[in-house]
Amino acid sequence: MVTTRSASRAAATPPPPPPSSAAAALQTSTSTPTPNLWAHAPSRLTLLWFAVSLPAVIWDCGYVLLRPWTMEGGHLHWPLYTPYKLYGEIDHIYGWKAFNAHNGFTSAQGLLNVVETAMSLYYLWVYFRGGKVVAGRASRVLSGRPAAVAVLTAFSAAVMTLSKTVLYWLQEYFSGYDNVGHNSLPDLILLWIIPNGLWLIFPTYLIYVMGGEIIEGLTTASTGATIKSE
Repeated sequence: MVTTRSASRAAATPPPPPPSSAAAALQTSTSTPTPNLWAHAPSRLTLLWFAVSLPAVIWDCGYVLLRPWTMEGGHLHWPLYTPYKLYGEIDHIYGWKAFNAHNGFTSAQGLLNVVETAMSLYYLWVYFRGGKVVAGRASRVLSGRPAAVAVLTAFSAAVMTLSKTVLYWLQEYFSGYDNVGHNSLPDLILLWIIPNGLWLIFPTYLIYVMGGEIIEGLTTASTGATIKSE
Protein backbone atom coordinates (compact mmCIF):
# COMPACT_ATOMS: atom_id res chain seq x y z
CA MET A 1 0.00 0.00 0.00
CA VAL A 2 2.83 2.41 0.79
CA THR A 3 4.39 1.74 -2.57
CA THR A 4 1.08 2.35 -4.33
CA ARG A 5 0.49 5.71 -2.61
CA SER A 6 4.03 6.85 -3.40
CA ALA A 7 3.60 5.94 -7.03
CA SER A 8 0.28 7.80 -7.16
CA ARG A 9 1.82 10.95 -5.72
CA ALA A 10 4.69 10.76 -8.17
CA ALA A 11 2.30 10.34 -11.07
CA ALA A 12 0.20 13.28 -9.89
CA THR A 13 3.18 15.65 -9.79
CA PRO A 14 3.10 17.79 -12.95
CA PRO A 15 6.27 17.70 -15.03
CA PRO A 16 8.39 20.88 -15.06
CA PRO A 17 8.12 23.10 -18.14
CA PRO A 18 10.65 22.52 -20.89
CA PRO A 19 13.74 24.74 -20.83
CA SER A 20 14.00 27.74 -23.12
CA SER A 21 15.63 27.39 -26.51
CA ALA A 22 18.76 29.12 -25.21
CA ALA A 23 18.92 26.77 -22.26
CA ALA A 24 18.34 23.74 -24.48
CA ALA A 25 21.15 24.79 -26.77
CA LEU A 26 23.47 25.26 -23.81
CA GLN A 27 22.59 21.82 -22.45
CA THR A 28 23.32 20.08 -25.74
CA SER A 29 26.69 21.82 -25.98
CA THR A 30 27.94 20.45 -22.65
CA SER A 31 29.06 16.93 -21.86
CA THR A 32 26.91 16.74 -18.71
CA PRO A 33 23.25 17.60 -19.37
CA THR A 34 21.71 20.00 -16.87
CA PRO A 35 17.90 19.80 -16.78
CA ASN A 36 15.91 23.03 -16.84
CA LEU A 37 18.94 25.32 -17.00
CA TRP A 38 17.62 28.85 -17.46
CA ALA A 39 19.69 30.84 -19.92
CA HIS A 40 19.60 34.04 -21.93
CA ALA A 41 20.59 34.86 -25.49
CA PRO A 42 19.51 38.30 -26.79
CA SER A 43 18.10 38.60 -30.28
CA ARG A 44 19.96 40.43 -33.02
CA LEU A 45 17.31 43.14 -32.86
CA THR A 46 18.06 43.67 -29.16
CA LEU A 47 21.79 44.01 -29.78
CA LEU A 48 21.17 46.28 -32.77
CA TRP A 49 19.00 48.56 -30.65
CA PHE A 50 21.71 48.85 -28.00
CA ALA A 51 24.31 49.54 -30.70
CA VAL A 52 22.22 52.40 -32.09
CA SER A 53 20.59 53.82 -28.97
CA LEU A 54 23.50 53.89 -26.53
CA PRO A 55 25.74 56.24 -28.57
CA ALA A 56 22.71 58.46 -29.27
CA VAL A 57 21.74 58.64 -25.59
CA ILE A 58 25.32 59.32 -24.48
CA TRP A 59 25.47 62.13 -27.04
CA ASP A 60 22.17 63.50 -25.77
CA CYS A 61 23.29 63.33 -22.13
CA GLY A 62 26.39 65.30 -22.99
CA TYR A 63 24.38 68.04 -24.64
CA VAL A 64 21.79 68.29 -21.87
CA LEU A 65 24.06 68.14 -18.85
CA LEU A 66 26.73 70.46 -20.27
CA ARG A 67 24.38 73.27 -21.28
CA PRO A 68 24.89 76.16 -22.00
CA TRP A 69 28.40 75.26 -23.21
CA THR A 70 26.94 72.79 -25.72
CA MET A 71 24.31 75.22 -27.01
CA GLU A 72 24.73 77.65 -29.88
CA GLY A 73 27.47 80.12 -28.99
CA GLY A 74 29.03 77.81 -26.40
CA HIS A 75 32.61 76.63 -26.75
CA LEU A 76 31.50 72.96 -26.92
CA HIS A 77 28.76 73.49 -29.49
CA TRP A 78 30.79 73.00 -32.65
CA PRO A 79 31.13 70.47 -34.21
CA LEU A 80 29.70 67.74 -31.99
CA TYR A 81 26.46 69.40 -30.95
CA THR A 82 25.63 71.58 -33.97
CA PRO A 83 22.56 69.42 -34.86
CA TYR A 84 21.01 70.48 -31.56
CA LYS A 85 20.63 74.02 -32.87
CA LEU A 86 17.90 72.72 -35.19
CA TYR A 87 16.45 70.35 -32.62
CA GLY A 88 16.28 73.12 -30.03
CA GLU A 89 14.14 75.06 -32.50
CA ILE A 90 11.89 72.03 -33.06
CA ASP A 91 11.59 71.14 -29.37
CA HIS A 92 12.01 74.15 -27.10
CA ILE A 93 12.63 71.90 -24.10
CA TYR A 94 16.11 71.48 -25.63
CA GLY A 95 16.51 75.11 -26.63
CA TRP A 96 17.09 78.49 -25.04
CA LYS A 97 13.44 78.93 -24.07
CA ALA A 98 13.49 76.15 -21.49
CA PHE A 99 17.04 76.91 -20.38
CA ASN A 100 16.35 80.60 -19.75
CA ALA A 101 13.12 79.69 -17.94
CA HIS A 102 15.12 77.38 -15.64
CA ASN A 103 12.95 74.45 -16.68
CA GLY A 104 14.41 71.52 -14.79
CA PHE A 105 12.73 68.77 -16.77
CA THR A 106 15.45 68.65 -19.43
CA SER A 107 18.29 68.13 -16.97
CA ALA A 108 16.23 65.76 -14.82
CA GLN A 109 15.52 63.44 -17.74
CA GLY A 110 19.14 63.76 -18.84
CA LEU A 111 20.31 62.58 -15.42
CA LEU A 112 17.94 59.61 -15.60
CA ASN A 113 19.39 58.85 -19.02
CA VAL A 114 22.79 58.48 -17.36
CA VAL A 115 21.36 55.87 -14.98
CA GLU A 116 19.62 53.98 -17.79
CA THR A 117 22.76 54.05 -19.92
CA ALA A 118 24.88 52.70 -17.07
CA MET A 119 22.40 49.85 -16.58
CA SER A 120 22.40 49.00 -20.29
CA LEU A 121 26.19 49.05 -20.44
CA TYR A 122 26.32 46.78 -17.38
CA TYR A 123 23.96 44.34 -19.11
CA LEU A 124 26.18 44.23 -22.19
CA TRP A 125 29.31 43.83 -20.06
CA VAL A 126 27.85 40.88 -18.16
CA TYR A 127 26.57 39.29 -21.36
CA PHE A 128 29.74 39.55 -23.43
CA ARG A 129 31.98 38.71 -20.47
CA GLY A 130 30.10 35.61 -19.37
CA GLY A 131 28.28 34.48 -22.51
CA LYS A 132 29.45 31.26 -24.10
CA VAL A 133 29.60 30.38 -27.76
CA VAL A 134 27.15 27.55 -28.43
CA ALA A 135 27.15 25.42 -31.56
CA GLY A 136 24.17 26.12 -33.76
CA ARG A 137 23.44 29.58 -32.36
CA ALA A 138 24.42 32.92 -33.86
CA SER A 139 24.72 34.67 -30.49
CA ARG A 140 26.39 33.82 -27.21
CA VAL A 141 24.39 32.19 -24.41
CA LEU A 142 24.57 33.44 -20.84
CA SER A 143 23.38 31.07 -18.13
CA GLY A 144 22.78 30.83 -14.41
CA ARG A 145 22.79 33.75 -11.99
CA PRO A 146 24.70 36.10 -14.36
CA ALA A 147 21.92 35.62 -16.91
CA ALA A 148 19.27 36.44 -14.32
CA VAL A 149 21.10 39.57 -13.16
CA ALA A 150 21.70 40.75 -16.73
CA VAL A 151 18.10 40.26 -17.84
CA LEU A 152 16.69 41.91 -14.72
CA THR A 153 19.02 44.90 -15.22
CA ALA A 154 18.11 45.33 -18.88
CA PHE A 155 14.40 44.88 -18.11
CA SER A 156 14.55 47.55 -15.40
CA ALA A 157 16.39 49.94 -17.70
CA ALA A 158 13.78 49.41 -20.43
CA VAL A 159 10.95 50.12 -17.98
CA MET A 160 12.70 53.34 -16.94
CA THR A 161 13.21 54.38 -20.55
CA LEU A 162 9.62 53.70 -21.57
CA SER A 163 8.18 55.42 -18.49
CA LYS A 164 10.35 58.50 -18.98
CA THR A 165 9.49 58.71 -22.67
CA VAL A 166 5.77 58.43 -21.97
CA LEU A 167 6.16 61.19 -19.38
CA TYR A 168 8.01 63.27 -21.98
CA TRP A 169 5.06 62.98 -24.37
CA LEU A 170 2.44 63.52 -21.67
CA GLN A 171 4.01 66.72 -20.39
CA GLU A 172 3.70 68.12 -23.92
CA TYR A 173 0.05 67.09 -24.10
CA PHE A 174 -0.89 68.53 -20.71
CA SER A 175 1.04 71.76 -21.36
CA GLY A 176 -0.88 72.38 -24.57
CA TYR A 177 2.13 71.40 -26.69
CA ASP A 178 3.99 74.40 -25.34
CA ASN A 179 7.38 73.25 -26.63
CA VAL A 180 6.50 71.62 -29.97
CA GLY A 181 3.15 73.11 -30.96
CA HIS A 182 4.74 75.79 -33.14
CA ASN A 183 5.97 73.23 -35.72
CA SER A 184 4.28 72.38 -38.99
CA LEU A 185 2.82 68.88 -39.10
CA PRO A 186 5.48 67.49 -41.52
CA ASP A 187 8.31 68.89 -39.35
CA LEU A 188 6.66 67.56 -36.21
CA ILE A 189 6.30 64.06 -37.66
CA LEU A 190 9.76 63.88 -39.21
CA LEU A 191 11.83 65.59 -36.52
CA TRP A 192 9.95 64.86 -33.29
CA ILE A 193 7.36 62.07 -33.48
CA ILE A 194 9.44 59.54 -35.43
CA PRO A 195 12.73 59.98 -33.50
CA ASN A 196 11.03 60.00 -30.10
CA GLY A 197 8.66 57.23 -31.12
CA LEU A 198 11.58 54.84 -31.41
CA TRP A 199 12.08 55.19 -27.65
CA LEU A 200 8.51 53.98 -27.19
CA ILE A 201 8.65 51.04 -29.59
CA PHE A 202 11.96 49.38 -28.76
CA PRO A 203 11.82 49.63 -24.95
CA THR A 204 8.34 48.09 -25.17
CA TYR A 205 9.84 45.26 -27.21
CA LEU A 206 12.59 44.73 -24.63
CA ILE A 207 10.07 44.73 -21.78
CA TYR A 208 7.97 42.13 -23.57
CA VAL A 209 10.87 39.82 -24.45
CA MET A 210 12.88 40.07 -21.24
CA GLY A 211 9.79 40.16 -19.07
CA GLY A 212 8.79 36.88 -20.69
CA GLU A 213 12.19 35.41 -19.84
CA ILE A 214 11.86 36.50 -16.22
CA ILE A 215 8.41 34.91 -16.00
CA GLU A 216 9.81 31.74 -17.57
CA GLY A 217 12.54 31.58 -14.95
CA LEU A 218 10.11 32.13 -12.09
CA THR A 219 7.77 29.50 -13.50
CA THR A 220 10.60 27.00 -13.74
CA ALA A 221 11.65 27.73 -10.16
CA SER A 222 8.08 27.37 -8.88
CA THR A 223 7.91 23.78 -10.15
CA GLY A 224 10.76 22.77 -7.89
CA ALA A 225 13.05 22.07 -10.82
CA THR A 226 16.76 22.53 -10.35
CA ILE A 227 18.12 25.80 -11.70
CA LYS A 228 21.87 25.82 -11.95
CA SER A 229 23.69 29.07 -11.23
CA GLU A 230 27.26 29.81 -12.13
